[in-house]
Amino acid sequence: MRGTVLFADLRGYTTLAERLSPPVVVGLLDEFFSILAEAIEGRSGTVFHSAGDSLMAGFGLSDPELGPVRDAVDASRRIVAAFAPVSERWRERHAVATGVGVGVHVGELAVADLGPTGFRRRTLIGDTVNVAARLCQRARAGEVLMSASVSDALEGSLVGDMIALPDYTLRGRDAPIRIFCVPARERIVLDHAPLALS
Repeated sequence: MRGTVLFADLRGYTTLAERLSPPVVVGLLDEFFSILAEAIEGRSGTVFHSAGDSLMAGFGLSDPELGPVRDAVDASRRIVAAFAPVSERWRERHAVATGVGVGVHVGELAVADLGPTGFRRRTLIGDTVNVAARLCQRARAGEVLMSASVSDALEGSLVGDMIALPDYTLRGRDAPIRIFCVPARERIVLDHAPLALS
């Protein structure tokens, strides 16, 4: 089947986990995932998996039309916008610099129940998922990276703040892909200290 996959990952998590107590980290992660889930479900997406500080979601898994791709892009923008004031609050309250990076890709995939007996969970499988995950890994704090397949599906209707980046060769893949970026509005750094991102 054809679907759109979104990965989102918390930047700065390693430093956050080092500096704060585990109960505080749990509370912050709960708030982070709530923001992501609200943005995704508000655009008809489905959260499939969360682990550590990252989350995977799918859009339009039963509908190959334009809408699901646009929904995924809109959800990505909502995630970045909604997390920005939260990140600032965390900085003021806990002295940690955080951000969110997002990757989006559309293509063929499978929905499957996987895992050992008693722990099987529904998840998404395929190269489309891997590409979305790699794009998320490459995205800096506050950025959304998406493949050309996403922009092609939108038929050139992307907004003006999106920019084309040089072709990118993802680790483990032979052929480079064309990618686009919704850049961060401002670079996030800690005063008097470099930002260490997870």
